[in-house]
Amino acid sequence: MTVRVRIAPSPTGNLHVGTARAALFNWLYARANDGVFIVRSDDTDTERSTTEYEERILESLRWLGLDWDEGVSVGGPHGTYRQSDRFERYREVAGQLVASGAAYYDQRPADELEALRQQAQKEGKHPGHYIRKPEETFDSGVIRLSIPQEAPIVFDDMIRGTVSFEPQDVDDFVILRTDGIPTYHLASTIDDVDYEITHVARGEDLLPSTPKHILTARAMGAVEPVYAHLPLLFGTDGKKLSKRHDATSLTDFRDAGYLPDAVFNYLCLLGWSVDGETTIFSRDEAIAAFDLSDVSKNPATFDPEKLEWMNGEYVRAMDPERFFEMVVPFVEQSIGRSLDEFDLARFGEIAALVQERTKLLPEAGEQVTFLFTEIDEYDEKSWEKVMTKDGVADILKAASERLAGLDPWTTEVIEEDLRAMLAEMEIGVGKGLQPMRVAVTGSSVSPPLFESMAVLGQERTLARLDAARSRLDG
Repeated sequence: MTVRVRIAPSPTGNLHVGTARAALFNWLYARANDGVFIVRSDDTDTERSTTEYEERILESLRWLGLDWDEGVSVGGPHGTYRQSDRFERYREVAGQLVASGAAYYDQRPADELEALRQQAQKEGKHPGHYIRKPEETFDSGVIRLSIPQEAPIVFDDMIRGTVSFEPQDVDDFVILRTDGIPTYHLASTIDDVDYEITHVARGEDLLPSTPKHILTARAMGAVEPVYAHLPLLFGTDGKKLSKRHDATSLTDFRDAGYLPDAVFNYLCLLGWSVDGETTIFSRDEAIAAFDLSDVSKNPATFDPEKLEWMNGEYVRAMDPERFFEMVVPFVEQSIGRSLDEFDLARFGEIAALVQERTKLLPEAGEQVTFLFTEIDEYDEKSWEKVMTKDGVADILKAASERLAGLDPWTTEVIEEDLRAMLAEMEIGVGKGLQPMRVAVTGSSVSPPLFESMAVLGQERTLARLDAARSRLDG
């Protein structure tokens, strides 16, 4: 049997990190088993679904490095996999289920159904105890699936083990609305049957839907897929991950300067690991080790700080030429103009040092802005912390005088001269260099000072030391 898995996002927003994690685990399982990974667009919500969101979702999957074998934009034996193209198929199956007696029309008014729900709630029961096929027969209205009451709905979940639902705890749910639009339960199940999906790996929040999908598939005369319900994702505050946790979509992470390999690696760790110890691993290593049955059933915590740390590890491990290529746009964005050949050469002299100090790609632009623009404003926190201490003006004056006649203007000579100067003044290196750093770069966070001065040039370095001293005197 060929493994066939799918991810089915709704194009009503950007790709959420939880859906991305589900897509990743499905992709890994397909690749680990020489299977087929399908991307389907669940766009039955025609009012909220847009082609723009669909393309953003596909772009996010591509950015993460998840390729698919069938589905949207690829095609396959079933064409392009969009639910909006298949309404006639859903209506056809709904009609067949009514004809077989597995489903029925229902015209009961909303207030009558609400009274049944309230009665169930009053007795501490599931609405399924009361929302059943009425004695009256209708020939139009919504279509509901009739839940067999003979036995529990039992299935083996690859992550949670044996799961059982009592039939009384599953109401006769609507599968087709009066306007002919299928519900999620009908459309999703029909697609899984038609596309021969063998395994469905999805979030634990969809576990209550599983008995409905199993019974719908059986009513169609099909065998349901194997299910694996992934653990929920929580924020560091212990609450379910949502938009209130700031960046939660892959688009957010891409725009913030995260690397796709780092995000891929981190998402793998949300409920699974290669061997219980290894934190950083390649895609090939993940594929070789992955099995859905190894995914934890416990909730996973999405920690932005850990992701940022991991991204820094990947940035530092990048090929220097690739790093240079990737951060140039961020440098240009930071300074508000394009870099010319002279600028690129200057940045090239210091790029390796910037790479060592970068966690997120935009930080590279922030670190080297001082090279390409004049300092109009100093970083307020840096100035208050460093430049308001006694003796700072004397340090800047001595540095300016010492460096004025320096020749040659190289990193090594600059470092030797300034360290000698601080020793003569009996000032500690840290205390002495920090004011120079703020004066020259505008911030206490920058590439190494001596290299920064060397690349900046003698004339501009001296001008900045004097400008900072003038501000102190003023």
